[in-house]
Amino acid sequence: MPQDPVERRVVVTGPPRRSRPASGYYRPRTEIDEQTTLGHTYVRSLMRTQLRAALAVFAFLALLVGPLPLLFAAMPDARRLEWAVLGFGLYVPLVLLARWYVRRAERNERDFVRLVEDR
Repeated sequence: MPQDPVERRVVVTGPPRRSRPASGYYRPRTEIDEQTTLGHTYVRSLMRTQLRAALAVFAFLALLVGPLPLLFAAMPDARRLEWAVLGFGLYVPLVLLARWYVRRAERNERDFVRLVEDR
């Protein structure tokens, strides 16, 4: 038997190399992808701001439309006024309210993306 020493391959394992030096800081996107507690907090924060905007719209809508039946009941002879208010008077505030909500929701999402992407 020949005693020729044959070099064996050795597998070296260790922490993965990074292009940047490890600073102990994880990006928020990593936290969200890994579903950590901090990532969950980021997502909950976005959900809370979106819910706050939706509740503000709902409250304004309830204050705008809620008293109308009482107003119409107080003036039973004003059928034309009812149609004018319901057909034309509510259209502009509803469109403005919807536009405000969409812009607010998009701004919340842009702010969240900036936070997650470290910009």
